[in-house]
Amino acid sequence: MPAKIQIKRIYEEPAESDGERVLVDRLWPRGIKKADAHVDLWPKELAPSNELRKWFHAHLDQYSDFVKKYQGELNSQSEQAKQLLKKTDQRRITLLTAVKDPDQSHVPVLKQFLEMQDSEDA
Repeated sequence: MPAKIQIKRIYEEPAESDGERVLVDRLWPRGIKKADAHVDLWPKELAPSNELRKWFHAHLDQYSDFVKKYQGELNSQSEQAKQLLKKTDQRRITLLTAVKDPDQSHVPVLKQFLEMQDSEDA
């Protein structure tokens, strides 16, 4: 059975329904103490590279170009994605991010990529 993957801002309260909580940002979120974050995994290699992250911040109006570039980075990280899915012993995964607008960020792209990886292994 494929994992149920959801997206949540790290500033929201943790919930039991979160399952495995995975921080998917390259940088630790401001104002959050590690002890209070309730983060189970932090696979930085699955976040956009520093170069791509900086490019996107300078080109917010080019989201579709960002998505293509990030998908290219993720394609070279498929093994890490599969390892992440294996490490999560629960079938519910919450991808945590500090971005203000998760819908226009790397997180939906990563979620779709993980779901594709998970369905290939099912």
